[in-house]
Amino acid sequence: MSPSSPGLWPTFISAYAGLFGLLIGSFLNVVVYRVPNGLSIVSPPSACPGCGHVIKAYDNIPVLSWLILRGKCRSCAKPISKRYPLVEAGTGIVFAGVALWAWTGGASARPAEGAPGILVLVGFLYLAAVSVALGLIDIDTHRLPDAIVLPSYLVGVALFTVAAVVSGDYSALLRAGVGMAVLWTAYLLMALAYPGGMGFGDVKLAGLLGLFLGWVGWGPLLVGAFAAFLLGGLFSLALLAARKVNRKSGIPFGPWMLAGAWTGIIGGDSLWKGYLALVGL
Repeated sequence: MSPSSPGLWPTFISAYAGLFGLLIGSFLNVVVYRVPNGLSIVSPPSACPGCGHVIKAYDNIPVLSWLILRGKCRSCAKPISKRYPLVEAGTGIVFAGVALWAWTGGASARPAEGAPGILVLVGFLYLAAVSVALGLIDIDTHRLPDAIVLPSYLVGVALFTVAAVVSGDYSALLRAGVGMAVLWTAYLLMALAYPGGMGFGDVKLAGLLGLFLGWVGWGPLLVGAFAAFLLGGLFSLALLAARKVNRKSGIPFGPWMLAGAWTGIIGGDSLWKGYLALVGL
């Protein structure tokens, strides 16, 4: 069976997206380190933090170079953190999964075929990359940089608007707009009511996630919004039970907002329908 066979397209698209994700993961390692420190993400070239030796292209192949070098700098033999290949491999896996989900109809009522579908696929791959970067940055610094969050609004709105215009179907775009406004407003009210428990970085991220959740559907929007608090709450309780933190410890909520959103995006429709069936609706 050739790659042109319809049944094989999801597999090939997923594989290509996964390979692309490996490259994006390498770039995200740069973003995660430099953006919080106010550094340029394009210059200077990546270098060993130990000896300052500029990393050559053949030593910067995602995952493979780390394995060949046995996790050490070629020049000074200083250990290179395992986080680098893990981020690269993880981003590749995430990209492959998102592409498979979108191509099989997860991002809409139909697969990601044609110009509108490709635009939507690009949008969710972009969100996947942003999610990896923001999740790691929030864990490291308890910050969600505007330099990443705010431009993402423009990217999402632009891609979804063009997709809606090309397809002539504006219902998903309307849901996306409502989702963005509702989650942004809800988090703003929580931030104002509980200043110590919710930051304005979370508010800005909430609007972005509402945009993407709303595009997928009303059920995913509700599930994604609720899942963030459920997952974050369970994690906090586990840390409290293990005495790793106390009630006054600050736990970054951004990663759980992102995890909740992706729960809604990938499985929200099924979870919402299951809930409605359970309560007899």
